[in-house]
Amino acid sequence: MTLLDPLFGSAAMDEVFSDNIRLQRMLDFEAALAKAEAQCDVIPAAAAKAIASRCDASRIDTGALAQATALSLNLAIPLVKQLTALVAKDDAESARFVHWGATSHDVNDTALVLQMRQAFDLLEADLDSLCNSMLQLAQQYRSTPIAGRTLMQQALPTTFGLKVAGWLDAMNRHRQRLVETRKRVLVLQFGGAVGTLAALQGKGLQVAQALATELALELPPAPWHAHRDRVAEVAATLGLCVGTLGKIARDISLHMQTEIGELFEPAADGRGGSSSMPHKRNPVTAGVVLSAATRVPGLVSTMLSAMVQEDERGLGNWHAEWETLPQIFRLTGGALHQLAAIVPQLVIDTKRMRRNLDATHGLIFAEGVAMALGNHLGKSAAHSLVEAASKQTRDSGKHLREVLAHTEAATVHLTPAELDHLFAPENYLGAAEEFTERVIATSRSKK
Repeated sequence: MTLLDPLFGSAAMDEVFSDNIRLQRMLDFEAALAKAEAQCDVIPAAAAKAIASRCDASRIDTGALAQATALSLNLAIPLVKQLTALVAKDDAESARFVHWGATSHDVNDTALVLQMRQAFDLLEADLDSLCNSMLQLAQQYRSTPIAGRTLMQQALPTTFGLKVAGWLDAMNRHRQRLVETRKRVLVLQFGGAVGTLAALQGKGLQVAQALATELALELPPAPWHAHRDRVAEVAATLGLCVGTLGKIARDISLHMQTEIGELFEPAADGRGGSSSMPHKRNPVTAGVVLSAATRVPGLVSTMLSAMVQEDERGLGNWHAEWETLPQIFRLTGGALHQLAAIVPQLVIDTKRMRRNLDATHGLIFAEGVAMALGNHLGKSAAHSLVEAASKQTRDSGKHLREVLAHTEAATVHLTPAELDHLFAPENYLGAAEEFTERVIATSRSKK
């Protein structure tokens, strides 16, 4: 099922987790293992050369491999058999040393680590791109008033810059999480059958270090084949990232609603249309991202459930990871890539933002008026006064400023000029601009 791949994924991430790349990374492990063992005088150098020369995924019969995997329970067993046969065609002696001292877990897990290294690079590039675009928006709109909304209702004025800064601040945390996760996850898995490397007869650690160096991976203190916290951490880290991407997409889609109309995804031929309504300009990228944010948490749950494995090798739980984690990467990568592409192209209607601030006939300024009156009446009395005036505004359709201007309990304390000041959004933005500047400064320091 590939028809929907361009919608939900990204070509680069899909390639990293393609069958061809998975097999190639497994063969990269086998080639590196042979070289490391030759360096440590475990196998002949000629055998290492012969093995490495056959470690090419294009030589593998993938159809036969798939059928054999259904019988063997993992890809490594039939892959090693095919590799051994390829080497044996020209060098039967060297074929004896294929996969020497290793086990299926070593091949599968280390290949996954190599794939994740590529995937992390793609995610980091798109995270940088997205954060740079949001940084520019936060700078440009740091003082632009917009209605802040709580529980889907207009609440108080804020700035569009602060809204974007909130997105940016969260994404900066995800950038940091990814850096920290990389350090813990990009490590070799090499332990042999039960994690002792007994088959290498005293040279296990020496070979492990040489293998880690060959693959440019860290050597962990011990094999981790039955301890899945590393791969579960990756899933959780990506799940958190997708959650924030979903929040941003939700905000964009809400602001694209006809009744709000403050933000729009970029327009293009064939983008966001309807099969029946010619006027529609539907969110597209927001829909893709929200789809990922809906799907990924369940997949993360599978990865967490799969952590509970039996002794030195899990049955079924390890196997549950094989399609799950790549799918998390593909959905995360697709959502991130597509959002990074449209954020710098967002159509931003600041005039509509200003008009929407008047939609409640001044009720959006009620807290500011109550605080000003509170200086004279106390908080509770001021709150009650403005609450009554707000009800009158809703019932009559008059502006709150007009209602208050005819309310003696208010005018005895507030002059007309003071009322005018209270009903200007730029006068009730609090520390919005300062918070935005703090996020901007933090983001610049991460470049």
